[in-house]
Amino acid sequence: MPKSKLWTKDFVLIFIENLLAALNFYLLMIIVSGYAMNTFDSSPGEAGFSASIFIIGGLFARLFIGKWIGRIGHKKTLYSGVFLSLFMTLLYFGVNNVVILLAVRFLHGIAFGITTTATATIVANIIPAERKGEGIAYFGLSQILATAVGPFLGMFLSQHGSFSMIFTACTIASATGLLVLPFLSSLREMELTKEQLTIMKGFKFNNFFEPKVVPISIVCMFIFMCYSSVVSFLEVYSQEIHLMSAASFFFLVYAIIILISRPVIGRLFDLKGENSIMYPAILIFTTGMVLFSQAHHGYILLLSAALIGLGFGAIQSSTQAISVKITPQHRMGLANSTYFAFSDIGMGTGPLLVGLLVPFTGYRGMYTVVAVIGAICLLLYYLLHGKKAVNGKKAVYGKNKVSF
Repeated sequence: MPKSKLWTKDFVLIFIENLLAALNFYLLMIIVSGYAMNTFDSSPGEAGFSASIFIIGGLFARLFIGKWIGRIGHKKTLYSGVFLSLFMTLLYFGVNNVVILLAVRFLHGIAFGITTTATATIVANIIPAERKGEGIAYFGLSQILATAVGPFLGMFLSQHGSFSMIFTACTIASATGLLVLPFLSSLREMELTKEQLTIMKGFKFNNFFEPKVVPISIVCMFIFMCYSSVVSFLEVYSQEIHLMSAASFFFLVYAIIILISRPVIGRLFDLKGENSIMYPAILIFTTGMVLFSQAHHGYILLLSAALIGLGFGAIQSSTQAISVKITPQHRMGLANSTYFAFSDIGMGTGPLLVGLLVPFTGYRGMYTVVAVIGAICLLLYYLLHGKKAVNGKKAVYGKNKVSF
């Protein structure tokens, strides 16, 4: 039988929508701390908080958006997220003190959380069942492209232009996202039964999180915590070990490896099952962290970038595919919000927690501890998901049967 079509018009448009949202995020994330210090004479603590409060806003949104998607539909949710994102981006032009900046960043984070949870839910519904792993792997490339382009463009504009130019670039990205929306086809909304709507009322755990997704999300949280240490401390670490020149290419190598490997990993996920990806990926990621912690030469640092990119990229796309795979369709929004919420917690708390180790262990010691945590995630994955996962071309999870 011929494969079901993956690259449909709606898939491409949602890919673009997610790329633009992520590009807006990374353009601002790379410069907002410097903007706060240079423009408002903020302290380093205030400046750092202006970056992290965006993630807090996104996490806040994810606690509620999964339930919201189930009630009003993913397309209306996407429209509201994109509209709010454009509005908040325009407000950067009028910010005149750090308090207002923090408020705008928090609300912009909420818009980002709404938009990206909606795009992930829509794409999970339009990808053919037999190509879930491959489709989500391709979709994830939108985030990777933004990771590579956003920081580079943000640094370039800050060095050769002005902060207003960066805000203008973000506004163009948000406005383009709004212009893309009308071209989406009439996406089929999941119609909830009266019983399902009744169940989703009230302040119960199951109305804010998808229990089936919590175990794999916990694994993902620890992996993101490890990865956040690289993102947060690469610059100062590379200065300490005198490898700043090589470090400037770190995320370029990281992004290239993910771009090359993602499609292959997605197909293997569909063909062989998640365990065939997750165990090697965690091991590769851990090996990359070990090399990173002990790098004394530029080529070792860049080799660690390749291994971290290969391992983390495979883990990220596979855990998201697992979340989609084990969840009933009418709770897909909750599944995505649960997955992203735990990822945000790991990404947001990681720098703080590992940073507390630096005065006692130094950066090399801290990254060695991070590598150990990565290794422990092998056992954690086995206990929380791996031992009950079914490899091969057929897998059954609860009431959902998914063929691969």
